[in-house]
Amino acid sequence: MTNDLVLTDGGLETVLVFHEGLDLPEFAAFPLLDTPEGRAHLARYFERFLALAREHGARLHLDTPTWRANADWGARLGYDRDALARVNRDAVAFARELAVTAPDVDVRVEGVVGPRGDGYVVEERMDADAAAAYHAAQVDALAAGGADLVAAITMTYADEAIGIVRAAVAAGVPAIVSFTVETDGRLPDGTALGDAIAAVDAATGGAAEGFLINCAHPTHFADVLGDAGARAGWQARIVGLRANASTRSHAELDVAEELDEGDPSDLAARYVTLADHLPHLTILGGCCGTDQRHVAAIATAWRARHTAAPA
Repeated sequence: MTNDLVLTDGGLETVLVFHEGLDLPEFAAFPLLDTPEGRAHLARYFERFLALAREHGARLHLDTPTWRANADWGARLGYDRDALARVNRDAVAFARELAVTAPDVDVRVEGVVGPRGDGYVVEERMDADAAAAYHAAQVDALAAGGADLVAAITMTYADEAIGIVRAAVAAGVPAIVSFTVETDGRLPDGTALGDAIAAVDAATGGAAEGFLINCAHPTHFADVLGDAGARAGWQARIVGLRANASTRSHAELDVAEELDEGDPSDLAARYVTLADHLPHLTILGGCCGTDQRHVAAIATAWRARHTAAPA
């Protein structure tokens, strides 16, 4: 088991909405880059995670706030193709500026690409070729801006993830894929997690650097990872976890009017337990409902585990 540790941030949008009181139309954070006030909110948020990485001697995957910065969501917010290309490039530059303020932290700027449709429901389903063509504009802009890697976040079915990985390969930038799952540990389209990972690898020649699980609580997927019969290699491809704070289902979270912040200590303990089934797990962070408290608890528990482990 490696003692390496890479942190990410938590639930950017839920923190901005529920903690900071911001209005994020379409749950999109990228328009904040277009105002000084918005950029200040983003800077304060990410500075907390730079500080955590420094405190724990960890590397940091510094996300761009571009989960919604694709054509469909951008159009709803008044951004055409040129405006989206600009804001995606600007998001990378913004992250670079933040990284400069923490020269003692090893930062990789992660260009975030979200799903074409909702992050909880399979919408506008595309085959892999159509997904590559759709997401290429955003991937190209992030790569042109100088992102160190592209992260397909909250993927709900394999073909869209395949398309994003192919677009990243064409743009000459590394890629990782993060799937979300329902309470039964399966993707929203019903695909088993292991089958989805295997499908992406088969269709891309294993081009992705690795896979994560995000936007689900560990209780939703722990049984899948702990199934001894499932250990056919795909578990070794999982390199990161970005769980929700809440144990609620996606459907329940969709209609919730208050933020369920869960228990940071319990969440951290569950991460440590899952590490027994994930030999290459190094990237740890959060998703909806989590903030710096959750990520700090996770980092502390992770370091304690490795400190206590025999050499």
